[in-house]
Amino acid sequence: MLALITGASSGIGRDLARVLADEGYDLILVARREDKLNKLAKKLNNNTKIIKLDLSLEDNVFKLYESVKNEDIDIVINNAGFGLFGEFHETDLDTELKMIDLNVKAYHILTKLFLKDFIKKDKGYILNVCSSAGFMAGPKLSTYYATKNYVTKLTMAINEELRKRKSNIVISALCPGPVATEFNKVAHGTFSIREADSYKVAKYAIDKLFKRKMIIVPTLFMKIALFLNRFAPNKLALTIAYNIQTHKSR
Repeated sequence: MLALITGASSGIGRDLARVLADEGYDLILVARREDKLNKLAKKLNNNTKIIKLDLSLEDNVFKLYESVKNEDIDIVINNAGFGLFGEFHETDLDTELKMIDLNVKAYHILTKLFLKDFIKKDKGYILNVCSSAGFMAGPKLSTYYATKNYVTKLTMAINEELRKRKSNIVISALCPGPVATEFNKVAHGTFSIREADSYKVAKYAIDKLFKRKMIIVPTLFMKIALFLNRFAPNKLALTIAYNIQTHKSR
């Protein structure tokens, strides 16, 4: 059994690797920081291949697929991504475009290419690490929320297509709230609500993926929040989203 995980050097990606290794999976781990990947691989009791790539570059996304397409991969986890706090008129455009390339284009390309392969053999799992942000608009994290909306809704649409085909392939969206990772450091901000434990989120995600759950929301707090968000008027939802996110200068 073999799983591919992008953004595996820290946070949820790292802990998904730990969980799958404990489940007996060999791994292909992808990230920019080779030193952290090697450090993680040494702690895992399995066969692990390390690939150093920046997936915000489109050519590298295709390069990754070409380098592993002949492997018998059972699970693809799209996890690489980042956010950026700040008012939309003040945030850096180049950083946002890079975010779109990583959070959207890389997910889109890898999902499509591996899904085509999985359809040929009628088996396989795809887990797209999204966010509770995928169901909301996010003042002060506007571009990040928009990218997560794209991937969440794309995943849901593909899930329905597969269901209509009576396919054995599973595609799921992991939609946690704030998680204790390096997200805040990279995004130059902080959340005002409690962050979930990354390992617990990863373990929950794999359990629900294998149970064919389309939308995976790890904590009761976020389950309730997303349920209530369905009934909130847009202006109220936007006000709440604005107030629970605070910008902190670095």
